[in-house]
Parts: sequence; structure tokens; C-alpha cells
Amino acid sequence: MAFMEKPPAGKVLLDDTVPLTAAIEASQSLQSHTIIRRYSDFDLLNNSLQIAGLSLPLPPKKLIGNMDREFIAERQKGLQNYLNVITTNHILSNCELVKKFLDPNNYSANYTEIALQHVSMFFRSEPKWEVVEPLKDIGWRIRKKYFLMKIKNQPKERLVLSWADLGPDKYLSDKDLQCLIKLLPSCLHPYIYRVTFATANESSALLIRMFNEKGTLKDLIYKSKPKDPFLKKYCNPKKIQGLELQQIKTYGRQILEVLKFLHDKGFPYGHLHASNVMLDGDTCRLLDLENSLLGLPSFYRSYFSQFRKINTLESVDVHCFGHLLYEMTYGRPPDTVPVDSFPAAPSMAVVAVLESTLSCEACKNGMPTVSRLLQMPLFSDVFLTTSEKPQFKIPTKLKEALRIAKECIEKRLIEEQKQIHQHRRLTRAQSHHGSEEERKKRKILARKKSKRSAIENSEEHSAKYSNSNNSAGSGASSPLTSPSSPTPPSTAVEHAPF
Repeated sequence: MAFMEKPPAGKVLLDDTVPLTAAIEASQSLQSHTIIRRYSDFDLLNNSLQIAGLSLPLPPKKLIGNMDREFIAERQKGLQNYLNVITTNHILSNCELVKKFLDPNNYSANYTEIALQHVSMFFRSEPKWEVVEPLKDIGWRIRKKYFLMKIKNQPKERLVLSWADLGPDKYLSDKDLQCLIKLLPSCLHPYIYRVTFATANESSALLIRMFNEKGTLKDLIYKSKPKDPFLKKYCNPKKIQGLELQQIKTYGRQILEVLKFLHDKGFPYGHLHASNVMLDGDTCRLLDLENSLLGLPSFYRSYFSQFRKINTLESVDVHCFGHLLYEMTYGRPPDTVPVDSFPAAPSMAVVAVLESTLSCEACKNGMPTVSRLLQMPLFSDVFLTTSEKPQFKIPTKLKEALRIAKECIEKRLIEEQKQIHQHRRLTRAQSHHGSEEERKKRKILARKKSKRSAIENSEEHSAKYSNSNNSAGSGASSPLTSPSSPTPPSTAVEHAPF
């Protein structure tokens, strides 16, 4: 197959979910104008982000008086605030526009062009497929692209082709990866969205599924159109409204059932969110089982990497289910995680599940199992009717490969959580050391040491002076020395505040 022949060389396996931050440290005068060029970059970014429908706090342009020192300081402050707003917005901070703006060295490639090259090679060996149109930016991943497809002899039927690069958690061998990807079309489950075709090479994978006009669970919640760009669909919904209680119960039960099925099979998932749940009538079907095989990072990784007790893919799935349940209940994601208090919900049974997955106590002490969630009152009385028998046969050798890959994914997560924890401790210590109260304490301590040293020096000099008088009184000649001024010890200077 032509698709399998030429993987690109020199890949950099970046984790695109790692949050980027930026600090404006100085201004620069270019062509007799201050920060005009840099501001034009901000202006261009801001224009591109207008599709999100958000009111972003970009400072206004100023053509006259822009060399004034006070204006420069105020402009830097305004641009810093603009950066802070963007980098703390979960959707904006993960989008390609912002990544390229903040880190052009690592995000200079044209990923759409790379995807087209791979898809073109695929079509050379599979001529029955034909591209209808690219589905530009419908997903959040920078290195995953989508195309609307059709089969030449069935021109009215629409399918979606997804192409994805490999990610930083790809630990399967190339051979095992290709075998597992090709197994996905054989996976049959009432709550898994069927894969029509799947193939992979040493650097990427390509999958084809049926196109669903109704879209995903997130499209239902946000009342959006599936073909629209991700930023337009989900950044600023026009109407915030959660689902009905019965929908929450049924959809939640279906999702938990398929998670339990995958966990029992030893198949790692870790990618649950509302955009990865397809709606087919009143049935939820899970999408993108390939993500964990390809080593792609989770949409919610920047959240659960903060909590050291969420350190297995099973616990990651449960935590992500909490995010999904919150979105189904309130029509929007939580403002912060962990959640201190939950707004009024259709039922206290909903709040009980949310508390077990998103509260401070849950994030600190660990997640419940999927089986435990299924036993909770919100889901225990939901009766599901389906005639489709689940089927997903994974050979023993590949099960072992999956187990090892899962352990490696969890090991990287644990190491990242450890680094974040150490950085947080260091930051707290530095913040405490640099606080106004601590500076006052150090200043008082330095004064006390200086005063004590002065007293000791004075007493020592008095003793020497007394001894010299005694010597003079007994007939011994000794020159009198004048007392020197006491000098504060060097430690007091070193510890004094800057």
C-alpha cells in the first residue's frame, strides 16, 4: 500500500496539551516606533480568534504618543493581561493559532498540507474513495485533520476520514500498532461508533467512519453544527442549558458501560470528552479508540496532571467522566477544577457523582472505579435495552503489548505529576520568601543581629580598655587605641531585602 511507504523523518513528539505561558519583559523600538511590530502580531492573532465569539481584552491601537514612557508601560500591562486571558482559556490555549503565536519554532509546520500528502498516498492504492471536502478545524487537535468522503459507487453516502500524527505516548512497536489499528473495524459494541476502515504506518494513522449529521454529544449540548470550526462551536455558546435528567442518566449509564467494557478488555482509552461521544438517536457511541494506540495526549491532561492520585488510565477515564457529566448537567465546562461547590442540579444524585469525581476531596484522595459509579443511585436504576452483542477479540500477544504500553503511558503521567508537584512547592516557597511579611521579618532579624553585634563589639572594647588602664596603673607602657566603629556582620547584609 502506498500509504505505508514513506513516513516523514525527524519527527518531534511534542505534547500539545502542555500549557504555554508568556511574559512580556521589555519593549523595543523599531523604525522610530515602539512595539508597533509586536502589537501588529497581537492584532493579527486577535483578528484570527474572533471566530471564537469571545470579547478578548486586546488594548486599542494608538498612533500618536506611542513613544511616551507611561503609555509603553500601560501597553505592556494590557498585552500581558491579553496573553493571560488566552493562555488560561482551555480551548484557546490548545488551538493552533495560539500555539504558533507563542511557540513558532515548534509549531511552524503546515499540518493540513502534511495530512493531504498522506491522504493522497492512501487514495493511490484505494481508488474507491473520493474526497468531497476538507472539514477544516472541526476538531481541537493540531495534528489531526478531517475530510468528508464518499464511495464512488455510492455517491450519496457520506463518510469522515481522520488522519492523525503519532503522539508522545506512542509506546507500541510499529508492527503492534498497525495490527491493533487494523483490528478496530472488527470492534462491535452498542456504545462504540463503528470504524469502517483503518490503517497505520510508522508515523501516522488513517481511519474512516460514517458521517453523522446530528454530530456529537457536545454538539447537542451547545446546539452547534458539526461541520463548524471547533472554536466557533464551543468557545462561547449562545445559550447555556444542560440536558434533561433522564438524558443525563441514560447517556451517563451508556458511557460508563462502554468504559467498563474497555477496562475489562485491558484496552486503554483515556480520551473521554463530549466531542468524543457520537449521538445516534438516543444512543451514545464512543469515538476515537485509536487515540491511546497512537500515543495522543488527552483533552483534559492539563487538569488531571495536577493531581497525583489520578495516575492510571482507569482513574483518568473516571475523572474525565466527571467533566462530561458536569457539561451535560450545566451546559458548560467547570470554571476551575477541583470544584469547591456545585450549582443547583436536577437531582442530588447528580451532585453526588460530581463530588466523587471533581471535588477537592476526590482529586486529593483518588477516583472511584467505573463499577462503583454504576452502583450509584443516578445510574443504578437505568435499564438499557440492546440486542447487539459486544465483540472485540484481541490476540494474547497484542494484549500483552497493550498492557506494557499502558504502563509506560501511566509512568510518563506520574513523572509529569511529580515535576508539577515539585515546581508548585518551589513556587510556594519562593512566594513565601518574597512576601512582604517575610521581608519585614528578615529586616527585623537583620537589625537585631546588627544591634547584638554592636553591643558585643562595644563590650569587648570596654574590656580591652579596662585591661590597658590596669596595665598603665602598674607601670607598663602601652599606647592607647581609639575604639573603632562597630560594623554590621556580612550575613545581615546578605539577608537584607533587595
